[in-house]
Amino acid sequence: MAESDGPEDRKPPADEPHSAFTPPLGWPQPPVPEDENPTSEFAVPEGVSTDVPPPPPSYPQTAALSAFTPAEGVPMVRLTKETPWQDRMRTLLRMPVGDRPLPEIVQRHDVTGPAVPRVLDLTLRIGELLLAGGEGAEDVEAAMFAVSHAYGLERCEPNVTFTLISISHQPSLVEDPVTASRVVRRRGTDYTRLSAVFDLVDDITNEDEDVTLEEAYRRLAAIRRNRHPYPGWALTLASGVLAGSAAVLVGGDFVVFVAALVGAMLGDRLAWLCAGRGLPEFYQFVVAAMPPAAMGVALTVAGSALSWDGKPSAVITGGLFALLPGRALVAGVQDGLTGYYITAAARLLEVMYFFIAIVVGVLIVLYLGVQLGAELNPDSAPMTGSSRPIIQILVSVTLSMAFAVLLQQERRTVLMVSLNGGVAWTVYGAMHTTANISPVAATAVAAGLVGLFGQLFSRYQFSSSLPYVTAAIGPLLPGSATYFGLLGIAQNELDRGLASLSKAVALALAIAVGVNLGGEISRLFLKAPGATRGSARRAAKRTRGF
Repeated sequence: MAESDGPEDRKPPADEPHSAFTPPLGWPQPPVPEDENPTSEFAVPEGVSTDVPPPPPSYPQTAALSAFTPAEGVPMVRLTKETPWQDRMRTLLRMPVGDRPLPEIVQRHDVTGPAVPRVLDLTLRIGELLLAGGEGAEDVEAAMFAVSHAYGLERCEPNVTFTLISISHQPSLVEDPVTASRVVRRRGTDYTRLSAVFDLVDDITNEDEDVTLEEAYRRLAAIRRNRHPYPGWALTLASGVLAGSAAVLVGGDFVVFVAALVGAMLGDRLAWLCAGRGLPEFYQFVVAAMPPAAMGVALTVAGSALSWDGKPSAVITGGLFALLPGRALVAGVQDGLTGYYITAAARLLEVMYFFIAIVVGVLIVLYLGVQLGAELNPDSAPMTGSSRPIIQILVSVTLSMAFAVLLQQERRTVLMVSLNGGVAWTVYGAMHTTANISPVAATAVAAGLVGLFGQLFSRYQFSSSLPYVTAAIGPLLPGSATYFGLLGIAQNELDRGLASLSKAVALALAIAVGVNLGGEISRLFLKAPGATRGSARRAAKRTRGF
């Protein structure tokens, strides 16, 4: 018989866990866990190794160390208040969402927080005016980002395409995002309104200015109602002066100037008439291109009868200068270079349609002139006239001034942009005419200076660069190359015509790329007053070639 256990052996140990749970009547006792002593410690699953594999031999040791967060942490992006808001917002836009610093609320008017729907609506309305005025997609997104951050909205993502702008705001990581959008159906060339919108954004992002939502809405409504700074007759006259100046720029005389002026004014009035009847913009360009071409053909016929040795082809060239869509071309190429490819493709497609409309209008008149026996010959080389450089510089300044009036610029910027255009033509003439450099390279360098000076003016004025750039590239537009290409096609000389049109396309791209490069150089090496090294703008790292 086995020895019975003592009382101390039958007593459970003091540290043995007891459960206070007693199952109800009729329910069995829960099973005993397999592990008698369970813990909360993490157990590595079987088959998983905790050893970190070393980097491959070809992998540099410095790159391996940079994959980990350093002990001192990740450097914080510092954006000084003296830096223009455009540069600060571009820096934030080009950063990953997780690396963006929290917005510093500038406008504090409600203790309960910003009214999200009203802030988003105000942001969209400001973006709509900027996009309709011809501003680039990145600058529109930067302005929308600045407004939303100034009123305290975190985690906002603006998105801009050619006709649609939207913005999404996520209050927190667990709440649903709020998205609003607007469609841009009409566009106009009113740089005075564009500058007023930039002034409003600058005041909203300025700590020293108190701009409530009601005040911002009131100013925005006043900007929409604001009348153009120049009447209709001034715009028509400016169109004529632009065409006449361009005609003299390529070798015309006073008679050519008057003919180009009259032809461009007639084309402008016919285009306004078509616009009032609701015709699409394509047909407006077709109609506007026909009177200058008709004046050139008529002057050719009259010159043959009167033994006049002028250059009637310069009349058609001047009319093309007044119609070529340089503004849309520069904006399209700029969007492509900054990574907004959908918007860039749409803008360049618009430029192509306008160019085709001009080609159709001029070709109709040239074909009729050839059938009537007009001797249309390329009797003036494009961008020539080294024997009268002073006249050409003065004419280029006048051309840029007329272009600025057509773009409805503020009066205080007209003189500055006119001088910028004169500098551009001087640089082009010195490189191409004097140094015999390729016209494409000379055009690119001159356009680069235009972009550089225009960006400097805009940075120190805290405004858009378009009013300081678009009109200044007027003397560089490829009007002569376009005319000679169309003339070759009208005379069934397709090789010569297509070669000249290809040159015109190359010159146009050189203008657009040069303007964008000049602006990027100014942002890269030059800083606004008070800017620090830490506030430099990051590059737009989209892809790395794969």
